[in-house]
Amino acid sequence: MLAQFRYEIRHFLQFSEQAAGAAGLQPQQHQLLLQIAGAPDGTVVTVSHMAHVLGLRHHSVVELSKRCEALGLIRRTNDLEDRRRVVLELTEQGETALQQLSQVHAQQLGELAPSLIKALNRIRKTRTPSGSRSTLGLKEEG
Repeated sequence: MLAQFRYEIRHFLQFSEQAAGAAGLQPQQHQLLLQIAGAPDGTVVTVSHMAHVLGLRHHSVVELSKRCEALGLIRRTNDLEDRRRVVLELTEQGETALQQLSQVHAQQLGELAPSLIKALNRIRKTRTPSGSRSTLGLKEEG
């Protein structure tokens, strides 16, 4: 059951990488744009924050953000309160690229949703080692 769920997730991630490539972006560039846009309100989106969110080393995000800036996808500025911090924000071009990719991803997720939900429900219906039922409360559509 878990294998099927992991397969569905891998299938989506492979799709995501291919979609990013078709849009002229590397998968990590797409992930950076997505995380910048999706940062909670009030969050100062710094290189350090992105390193934490993306699970990358600080210097890797520095290089990634420089490549995205060179492509015109993001802006890198020094934080006014702490000049050591670099703040990242999407440009209009970055927002457009992300919006196009997000539309394609939403369509793919819509197609994968039934199989993902089915796989999760199978996991939910199994008993845990303690004998109780799993508590994933997802409902299958359709």
